[in-house]
Amino acid sequence: MDNQSCVKIITEWDIVAARQLGRNVAKELGFGIVDQARITTAISELARNIYLYAGQGQICIEQISEFSKKGLKIIAIDNGPGIPDIRKVMEDGFSTSGGLGAGLPGVKRLMDEFSINTVLGEGTDIQAVKWLR
Repeated sequence: MDNQSCVKIITEWDIVAARQLGRNVAKELGFGIVDQARITTAISELARNIYLYAGQGQICIEQISEFSKKGLKIIAIDNGPGIPDIRKVMEDGFSTSGGLGAGLPGVKRLMDEFSINTVLGEGTDIQAVKWLR
């Protein structure tokens, strides 16, 4: 398998496809059921954000290794409006869609590493890593 695979997020069905891709890669890398669920939940949140707020974008799943560690990186990229206030969206309970607000803070908690880069009017790039234990 190539070390990175991507799913374009345009429809709600693409969210399902991205989740399935993430689960398959996680399973292939040797992640247990609990970490597979964490990874697919993070992918689902990120893909849903692309669908709801940017209209379209992509989720890429990449197998990574650092020293003797193996892991999985989720990259969520869109060319949407960007996030006006990162601090606000990273607050637990904050939601602009009327959802539960687990969103990005939830993704950060589910994964081992999390970074967000956004430019108003240009889009957002979020990367999250889960290391194999």
